[in-house]
Amino acid sequence: MTYVFLANGFEEMEALTTVDLLRRANVPVQTVGVGGRQIMGSHQIPVIADIEEHEVTLEDLEMAVLPGGLPGALNLEQSETVKNTVKGCFESGRYVAAICAAPSILGHMGLLQGKRATVSDGFQSEIIGAEYTGDLVTVDGRIITGKGPMASVDFALQLVDLLAEEKLRKK
Repeated sequence: MTYVFLANGFEEMEALTTVDLLRRANVPVQTVGVGGRQIMGSHQIPVIADIEEHEVTLEDLEMAVLPGGLPGALNLEQSETVKNTVKGCFESGRYVAAICAAPSILGHMGLLQGKRATVSDGFQSEIIGAEYTGDLVTVDGRIITGKGPMASVDFALQLVDLLAEEKLRKK
């Protein structure tokens, strides 16, 4: 299972492109509403999440995805469920993916020490301990980071490449 966490103010393109492409590749994915089921995107697009954060479990979890957007990334960082899930994934060798401003959460948690990462312009100092690449998408081990909305498709396709069966990746 892959969780895509949604908090009020999330960047719709980053979150929904990821969900769309993962589902097209038959990767099990659920959106997780932080603070409720209906979450408002940064461009005032309401989304009904599949589950709420209190329903999150680490069982069968392959990846946690943190979309950016403001104040979405800031709201994600306030959630103990988000931080505990990310920490659990990191410590157990599962994937953690974050895009736009959300890689700053990983930096604040100390998960980017000695890693290569990218982040939205203006947030470079927040990816503490990382070597900033400036690339659209950066993969370093089990951590995948994306630069921002313009990287949404590349970011999502990278996740598909990591999680989907070969036949479906090519499709």
